[in-house]
Amino acid sequence: MIFDFQTILFFIILFLSLIWVVGRFFLKKKSSLIELSEALVPILLLIFLLRSFIFEPFRIPSGSMMPTLEKGDFIIVRKYAYDLRLPVTGKSLKTTNEPQRGDVVVFLFPCDPSIKYIKRLVGLPGDEINYNNKELTINGTKVKSKYQSVFKDPKQYGSHVYEETFDEGNHSLLLIPSRRGREGSFSVPDGQYFFMGDNRDNSKDSRYECPGFVSRDLFVGRATRIWFNWDFSSFPKWERIGDKIE
Repeated sequence: MIFDFQTILFFIILFLSLIWVVGRFFLKKKSSLIELSEALVPILLLIFLLRSFIFEPFRIPSGSMMPTLEKGDFIIVRKYAYDLRLPVTGKSLKTTNEPQRGDVVVFLFPCDPSIKYIKRLVGLPGDEINYNNKELTINGTKVKSKYQSVFKDPKQYGSHVYEETFDEGNHSLLLIPSRRGREGSFSVPDGQYFFMGDNRDNSKDSRYECPGFVSRDLFVGRATRIWFNWDFSSFPKWERIGDKIE
């Protein structure tokens, strides 16, 4: 069991519910603690259900997904995008959709499941992935990419912005001319998925032993929108609020 916010919230609700039941059925006089429990349990239970089955907030901790996501972005993760899972245990109750190449996915870090990671889904089970000289090839077909501009954000000034196309969907990525990221060929096993960061030369992803390939049971959900931005070192970027994550 992973003791994250959701698990802690579950035990808080359990504790307050116990106090409420004891006060309601076994005590004649209500204390302030019992009255507080009666008020808090419905609110906390609603929050718990929303976070467990529908949406969960997540803060971007690094620049590995630039330019799509920046450090300090607060995003909404759609929990039911791929599976309906039991709270706390994470066991799948029902599959809702299959992951698609190009999805931005939040998943539990395979080397330490207490940590949540976010990357772009590049390889599906059975795919042959090759990344060489900053070019991505999937199952023998080169992925289309087109130069767009020089990245002018001071966080990584001088990188090049490219538009990459997966199937019919487009997204932006960063390439650093003076740096070469991890390269190689990778065969995605059955039941596993291959992820890469959009900041291709500055991302620890499935090209490395850890995290390596990611199994479906570690998926948390799909990233959908940015609801706030603030990395605490400068003013919030209000223009990013509400942006859809492509």
